[in-house]
Amino acid sequence: MTDILIIEDDPELGRLVTDFMLKEGFSVKLCEAAEEALVLLKKEDFRLALLDVMLPRMNGFETCSAIRSSRDIPILMMSALTDEDSKLLGYETGADDYIDKPFSVKVLTAKIKALLKRKQPKDPGTVLRSCGIVLDTLSRRVTCNDKVLKLNAKEFELLKYLMEHSGEAVSKDELFNAVWGMDCFTEPSTVSVHIRWLREKLEQDPNSPRLIRTVWKVGYKFGEDK
Repeated sequence: MTDILIIEDDPELGRLVTDFMLKEGFSVKLCEAAEEALVLLKKEDFRLALLDVMLPRMNGFETCSAIRSSRDIPILMMSALTDEDSKLLGYETGADDYIDKPFSVKVLTAKIKALLKRKQPKDPGTVLRSCGIVLDTLSRRVTCNDKVLKLNAKEFELLKYLMEHSGEAVSKDELFNAVWGMDCFTEPSTVSVHIRWLREKLEQDPNSPRLIRTVWKVGYKFGEDK
């Protein structure tokens, strides 16, 4: 298994990042086009994808969706598109984190290590069941009333943590630290965005949630009121 798949069409930047990651002890493969990377992903296993947004032909957002549809690996997007809508689109298509260009390679390395650390398996597998939801931590399969849900990596981890603490009021900071990690450079406000996406997939009426409820001035609580 290779540690990092870098998808970057700028040869100079791609080589710079590759060399730095190699010095950090990671194994790396570099692709300059999304199409090339997707073919490689069918043949080899990677621990993480480092994905540029502004790629020729198939862009980074489309590539992120394609990777996420077949692989459950951390995806770190890098882009000069620093506006909020672009970042939200990155998360919506399945990215786990986002770094603005130009970036510090030290910050990039910290983000990569944080994502890989969060991805390390902690148990051989557990099945959580509550309120019609079944979440399998080993297969990472989630069903709601027997309907399979398509969750991105962070949505899955958020739901898992909330189900593990069912009936408890969990603060946004606790959720952020548990899912993204204290050493992650993503903004804590991303928790609210991912909760909204989870509600859209889980709730009959996302505007009046029954499964993931807001606890005023605290955070969120999973589970229906008795």
